[in-house]
Amino acid sequence: MTDHILEAHDLENHEALIPPSNWFERSETLQKLRKNKKFPTIWCAGCGLGVVMGALIRAIDHLGLKNDDVALVAGIGCTARMPVYMDFNTLHTTHGRALAFATGLKIARPGMKVIAIMGDGDALAIGGNHFIHAARRNIGITALVVNNSIYGMTGGQYSPTTPLGKVATTAPYGNVEPPFPICELAMAAGATYVARSTVYHALELDKFLTEAIAQDGFSVVEAVSYCHTTYGRLNRLGTAADMMRALKDNSIAKSAYDKLSPDEQHANTKIVRGVLHQNNTRMEYTRMYEQQILTRVQSV
Repeated sequence: MTDHILEAHDLENHEALIPPSNWFERSETLQKLRKNKKFPTIWCAGCGLGVVMGALIRAIDHLGLKNDDVALVAGIGCTARMPVYMDFNTLHTTHGRALAFATGLKIARPGMKVIAIMGDGDALAIGGNHFIHAARRNIGITALVVNNSIYGMTGGQYSPTTPLGKVATTAPYGNVEPPFPICELAMAAGATYVARSTVYHALELDKFLTEAIAQDGFSVVEAVSYCHTTYGRLNRLGTAADMMRALKDNSIAKSAYDKLSPDEQHANTKIVRGVLHQNNTRMEYTRMYEQQILTRVQSV
């Protein structure tokens, strides 16, 4: 293995050994993957989506959930390909409609853990209406939104989260539309658990996903990632490793952010990572729905 790869991963040569032939069977985490799928994945080398998938698998593993008790619902896009590689119940739907299908599934099977996996465009453009109403209902779905600020799979068009001034194939002079603040939108619409982390902070992402899936209500985890293939090239942001380091340098933990003065908080331009909101007092939608039916039946 070359020195620059070892340096990028902060490894010594003896730490980067080729795994044994039974590496898959020896890893409990990797048993959650579908063995008959073609690996490596469809994603570009260096993409942060692999980190997110690993975090999701570890979160489900940590909660001790059986594969058959979990359903992954996805729409269209790079992020939406994630369920293909994991051995849970999966539903691959149309663009922007993951939460609509997930809602139907959750109502039909309220005891199932339903996780909607979406990119920023999938969740907040054509899927924006479903997003705010799922939060308003407080239905027991975990919305995992991977935010890479671009439509990566379809050619690099600007998305609802593309920062002001950044270039996209449909914004060659720079984006002039303000980006949607995913977490703030979720909180305002009624989500009962809202957290944000980045693909650099993998262990933190594990924790937030674990808490979100365990939450009794609509939960949102924004996983800030990057697209070095389109967004990075168009905006000259460097390699995947450069963009990964930028997530480290340009983010701040909520615990540190809370210690800043009001003026410093107002001037802050870094990504704030942490649990931004949690409310355990609202009743989850399907339980309220079942209670309403039972009350009506008993009154007849």
